[in-house]
Amino acid sequence: MNRTQEQLERIAALLGGETTLALATTGEDGQPSVAPLFYIADQELTIYWLSSAGSLHSRNLFRTPRAAATVYRRAESWKEICGVQMRGSVAAITDPERRSALLKMYCERFKLGAIFRVAIRRSTLYAFEPDFFRTIDNAKAFGSKFELTRGPDGWSAAKPGR
Repeated sequence: MNRTQEQLERIAALLGGETTLALATTGEDGQPSVAPLFYIADQELTIYWLSSAGSLHSRNLFRTPRAAATVYRRAESWKEICGVQMRGSVAAITDPERRSALLKMYCERFKLGAIFRVAIRRSTLYAFEPDFFRTIDNAKAFGSKFELTRGPDGWSAAKPGR
């Protein structure tokens, strides 16, 4: 297995093992904004979450459909810091069949029962498709990182100096 595939598998394991991401968007005034959100991820490392269309990050994404996000494990010391930073495009899921299948997965993962049905029906389901990953793993060494970019031929190690 090559290093790129190894890193993608590590990212998939991290995304599958955690529940919350920090989503960064850009406001109308150019100021950054960050929101914590529950998410699910699929096999292609696309990330999905639910939000009110009126939330600040949803309004920001309507204007600028790109975002940055991070997912990381809880850490008590610098040696335990392990996570992934991402950048990519965001779009609302409007296809009813796809939305239904993803909502089923989302509700199962977070054990959302019937009480949330109305809120879910009113929410927008978003898909975040990363085109850049940076993994951080201080257990290997302080500041140990690996960067990947998605191009027309798939994922590859990012060029130094990025």
